[in-house]
Order: sequence, then structure tokens, then C-alpha cells
Amino acid sequence: MSTEEPAPGDDGNAGARKPPGAGEPSGVDLARVALRAAKEQARARGDAARQKKQARRGGGLRSGARADGRDPMALGAAINRLITERGWEAPAAVGGVMGRWPQIVGEDLAKHCVPQRYDEDERVLSVACDSTAWATQLRLLAPALVARLNEDLGHGTVRVIKVNGPGGPARRYGPLRAPGSTGPGDTYG
Repeated sequence: MSTEEPAPGDDGNAGARKPPGAGEPSGVDLARVALRAAKEQARARGDAARQKKQARRGGGLRSGARADGRDPMALGAAINRLITERGWEAPAAVGGVMGRWPQIVGEDLAKHCVPQRYDEDERVLSVACDSTAWATQLRLLAPALVARLNEDLGHGTVRVIKVNGPGGPARRYGPLRAPGSTGPGDTYG
């Protein structure tokens, strides 16, 4: 499923496409909802056919050695069902990326840059770096990293990587400070 986003200045389909913050689901989201509904309908048809077949044998639903709809679900299956019912596929996928961050960006970069949070509405991944040098390096690598993440997660899942540099040292106030001065914090970030 590869759809191309229009260029920032391109107004080719301006009336057909809503901005990402408009609250309406996109084409990919609509496709996921339709797929989920089709799966549920197929599952319901299968359950109905199984019940009809068992009723013909005489006895309806019976407890026995074989699995039926009354059996408890495995934990993984229950979690996957909950994720699809609630529409949490993208946040769960991004959470998986955060778990395997070193394999995606490389060991050196992962030692100095850590993903903090993902904003699903704006599709922004925030990353904290421990020095301004690594923050600059990550800003240079951000377009390639966004492309790699979108290959892994699906097109348009991450639009921007927001890079946060280190926080400055604690600001000490004393008699030799000028009021309103940011001090050495000016060189950080």
C-alpha cells in the first residue's frame, strides 16, 4: 500500500484531501477499519457454520477436547484482538520500534540518542540526545531515518523526528547573576 503525499507547495488535490489534524481518518485508516470488519464478518460466518454443523450431529455446542468459541483465549491473541479493536496498530508499532531502536539506528547513535515519545495525531517522534553534537548528527540523519521507519511501520506513520538536545546545567541564582540572564544555558540545545 504505497500512496504518495503531495509536496508541501503542491495543491493538486487540495479539495480531496483533508489536513492530517482534521480528525477524519485517512485512506490507510479506512482500509484498516474495513479489513477489521471483513475479518469479524468472516469469523462470525465460520462460527455460525460450525454451530449449524454441530447441531446436525445432535447436541449443539458441547464441551470437549476440541477448541470452540467458549474456550479461554491465549494472552497474545487477546492483546492482538484488543489492539485491532481499539485501532492502536500505529502506536503499538511505534512502541516496538522504540524497543528495537539500536537495531534501527545503529549501536553508536543509540548510545547517545533515545526515543522519548510518539504523538499519534501529528505523527512526530521525539528523540532526546545527550550532547549537541549527537543532536546535530541526528538532525542530519532525520530524513533517512524517517524513510526507514516508514518502510518498517507503514507509509506516513512518522512524518517528522523532533530532536531535543541536552538540557543545560542547573541555573544557580546568586549575587553575581544578572536578572533575566540565561547564563551558560545559551550554549546548549
